[in-house]
Amino acid sequence: MLTLHHLETSRSQRILWLLEELKIPYELKVYQRDAKTRLAPPELKAVHPLGKSPVITDGEITVAESGAILEYLVETYGDLGKKELAKLNPPVGSEEHRQCRFWMHYAEGSLMNWMVMKLVFTTIPTQPMPFFVRPIARKLCEQVQQKLVDPNVNTALAFMDQHLASHKWFAGDNITVADFQMSFAVEAALARGSAAGQYPHLQAYRERLVKRPAYQRAIKVGGPVIMS
Repeated sequence: MLTLHHLETSRSQRILWLLEELKIPYELKVYQRDAKTRLAPPELKAVHPLGKSPVITDGEITVAESGAILEYLVETYGDLGKKELAKLNPPVGSEEHRQCRFWMHYAEGSLMNWMVMKLVFTTIPTQPMPFFVRPIARKLCEQVQQKLVDPNVNTALAFMDQHLASHKWFAGDNITVADFQMSFAVEAALARGSAAGQYPHLQAYRERLVKRPAYQRAIKVGGPVIMS
């Protein structure tokens, strides 16, 4: 049976969502983050050398990295998708396929870099350090966010919002594998973007996600998407 090695509040939530949408039989093995470092536990290295999540095992096959896992699941189990799920992987050469490919890469290649930087520079001033260093660290982190991180996050939010003004889903009229890949990035962007409320089309897109029964089932069994 397919097993999803799921780390709490992580990218593996989008894998869980796809499993629920396609109703693929699976076993869920949940890993807790270290209470102090918030990093994945060392037990994950027994599954894959990188010790990261998400990772799946399907028989003797082990697949890591969100995009690779999503593509594997659609290629292997995509025939389970009916009606609106029948075009998770659009026909090669179509505009939908080009859009799908772009957003699959954009999620991790561009957007999540800024989300991670936002998290890092927000977290640094809260870490233990000599009292006389804290004001310097806080000021430096604020400047990096104001001058570098936030402008790029807001550019990404505006870019996605403009695209979704004329697209129901990221690739077009039908939900595709790109929407699963983008779901975590959208949640992170809206949670950490200082001006997230200014983007109604992106907000509406997220509302469409969270209303889906399979998405709700994934949250129920896997926990929240973003760290509080």
